[in-house]
Amino acid sequence: MDARSDAEFTEFMLGCWQRLVRLGYALTGDQGLAEDLAQTALARAYASWPRVRRAGEPDAYVRKIVVNASRDRFRKRRVDEVLTISPPEPRAADEADGLRGLENRSVLLAALMRLPAGQRAAVVLRYWLDLSETEAAQVLGCSVGNVKSQASRALAKLRLSLELIDEVGHDQR
Repeated sequence: MDARSDAEFTEFMLGCWQRLVRLGYALTGDQGLAEDLAQTALARAYASWPRVRRAGEPDAYVRKIVVNASRDRFRKRRVDEVLTISPPEPRAADEADGLRGLENRSVLLAALMRLPAGQRAAVVLRYWLDLSETEAAQVLGCSVGNVKSQASRALAKLRLSLELIDEVGHDQR
């Protein structure tokens, strides 16, 4: 890569690192894995940067890599996950983002971690990253109908989550 392309990629990387880590964290519930996924996505994007740049949507390209890399970690070998009662507390920068109507982000993340991977990915892409159904389908490599059904099933499960019901009820008092 020439110096101009290298500088362009560096600027892109610095601008999207936090978003990729947040996406990875929402998919895995683990800060270390989230950072690994973001690093993998950026390494792959760097290796094919001229093609990524020509495609016109580098953000979408690296988001898709993060989702696929998260999926791939289960394909290679079954990973035993240890789910905890609550994920680690978010850093101050994460708290500034806020979550629509929920003061306690860890409650939502814990509920997300109990969803199957496909449903979790659909919800994170649609409602956390605010992608359209079409964009989420492109990232997931599936049909729009599949995104709709996965997101619908996930939202139904989240609505039944006692922790979320308690949190929302507590906020409304």
